[in-house]
Amino acid sequence: MIYLGADHRGFALKESLKAWLLEIGYDVKDVGAAELDVADDYPDFAVAAVEALAKDMDHGKAIIVCGSGHGMDMIANKYKGVRAALCFNISVAKQSREHENANVLVLAADWIKEHDALEIVKVWLATEYGGAERNNRRLGKMKEVEEKNFQ
Repeated sequence: MIYLGADHRGFALKESLKAWLLEIGYDVKDVGAAELDVADDYPDFAVAAVEALAKDMDHGKAIIVCGSGHGMDMIANKYKGVRAALCFNISVAKQSREHENANVLVLAADWIKEHDALEIVKVWLATEYGGAERNNRRLGKMKEVEEKNFQ
């Protein structure tokens, strides 16, 4: 399951991603925005996507989109177990999965073209966690920080 969320600046890109993901056979849960509303706030949609993902951590992933990507990335990474990555090209997207086992992809609609975003999503979804010892060790350290700070 892919949980998809976006504010007004990411709305058009989210709609394109949703159509494409459904077309190629992914299960998609769109958590909003349901319509273009220039007065909406990105935290609402980041929270909705990440809280939906939190109930499906073993099987789901989330893709969230706003103008810069910064705000949504910051919100998502406040949740225990979430490893959100703001990706702006396929190399970064691939590494976020291979090395950090990212489970949330954040896209900046103001800075990437639709075609590039589709390629980023395609690579991000197709890339598995590499499981290298150094990456396992680093993820273990991340988990220790979470346990210490999310009590």
